[in-house]
Amino acid sequence: MDARRSAVLPALAALVCAAPLAACSAGSSARGEQDATRQAGVPRAVRAADDLQSDYLKVIKDVLPSVVQIQGARDLGSGVVYDDGGHIVTNAHVVGEQRTFRVTTANSEKELTARLVSSYPQQDLAVVRLDDVPDGLKPADFGDSPKVEVGQIVLAMGSPLGLSSSVTQGIVSATGRTVTEGDGGTGATIANMVQTSAAINPGNSGGALVNLEGTVIGIPTLAAVDPQVGGGAAPGIGFAIPASTVRRIADQIVRDGRVTDSGRAALGITGRTVVDDASRPVGVAVVKVEAGGAADRGGLRPGDIITRLGDADVTTVTSLAEALAGEQPGDRTTVTYTRGGDEKKADVTLGEQ
Repeated sequence: MDARRSAVLPALAALVCAAPLAACSAGSSARGEQDATRQAGVPRAVRAADDLQSDYLKVIKDVLPSVVQIQGARDLGSGVVYDDGGHIVTNAHVVGEQRTFRVTTANSEKELTARLVSSYPQQDLAVVRLDDVPDGLKPADFGDSPKVEVGQIVLAMGSPLGLSSSVTQGIVSATGRTVTEGDGGTGATIANMVQTSAAINPGNSGGALVNLEGTVIGIPTLAAVDPQVGGGAAPGIGFAIPASTVRRIADQIVRDGRVTDSGRAALGITGRTVVDDASRPVGVAVVKVEAGGAADRGGLRPGDIITRLGDADVTTVTSLAEALAGEQPGDRTTVTYTRGGDEKKADVTLGEQ
């Protein structure tokens, strides 16, 4: 088609130029403007790509110095510089049971010593502090989690598989996920997590999930597990603890040395999963009731089997934890349970974990 068009154009040009000169000039001018428009489209596209690349480079230059590698006796992970006092926030499962760590910053190969301030496994967060704060240590800027939107371009920074100062790229795939950690984690149930397509690999835990404004929007924590591939990581599905949760927990640890206000709802029971004759989970049996807790005030007692919390079905201890993760201390809700085969309901005011 293009070859035929190029053969016909000279003849058309000759016919047009046989008309008065003014008409020929006008036609040439119009074609010139169209050609200029077509040609201008290419540089605009190139400039857009260059601008995006410049954004990436700027974010990496600004934020990567705030991301460190944390090495324990056996485990390796990442962390983010929280303040200029040498506090570094990371995952609780990165620090484990250890008290001292070797830390390497992006700007130096020199190992620094850090000590655990406090760990809060319920949110899989911990804070360590450098013994000696080096010059130029740069705290990261933690953002406002409610402003995170699906489709935002994000970069994950950390030390996957021990490869320090690594960066992967993706988007925010979803927000508001409630996720229960499995193997390798703390077993915590965490609400409002950010789902991302940026690659999250072992060693990324505790690092930074960053938007193109250079703001940390979350702490990468785990990748989804695909049971169909033998429990391996599901490609393109990773999760990060939202920045608002990180700030709330880290601020308390830095200020008080521990978490004093979890912000997590509690029913005030110890429970276990109950299964039917076909080994299917059907509820949570109350093993112990905390005196004065929400369940105690609502009239629940050991032996009751919880089947719903509010509108959420409860079949396992994990599903009960996930239902509670969506609530706040002080919220009123209804617990549906069975006692001696009879279904009952109790209105409760949730306590704090």
